[in-house]
Amino acid sequence: MSEKQKHATAYWKENVKYLSILLVIWFIVSYGCGILFKDALNEIRLGGFKLGFWFAQQGSIYVFVILIFVYVRIMNKLDKKYGFDE
Repeated sequence: MSEKQKHATAYWKENVKYLSILLVIWFIVSYGCGILFKDALNEIRLGGFKLGFWFAQQGSIYVFVILIFVYVRIMNKLDKKYGFDE
């Protein structure tokens, strides 16, 4: 295996690792907070709404958008680290 191919393989392994972490966070927030933990979260109110309801309706979407920006930032750093930046 050439050095360039090892470099690309390491890049993709790190990329998949970060992507997996971010998807797990999104899953926990959307499925966990919106469905599994909703009864416990409903004890807390946010803007007059129960927190479990808020996560199910809006919170998971906000977290997803934030994770998109986090992913872009991580990928920019990763691209620079492996020399794939523009």
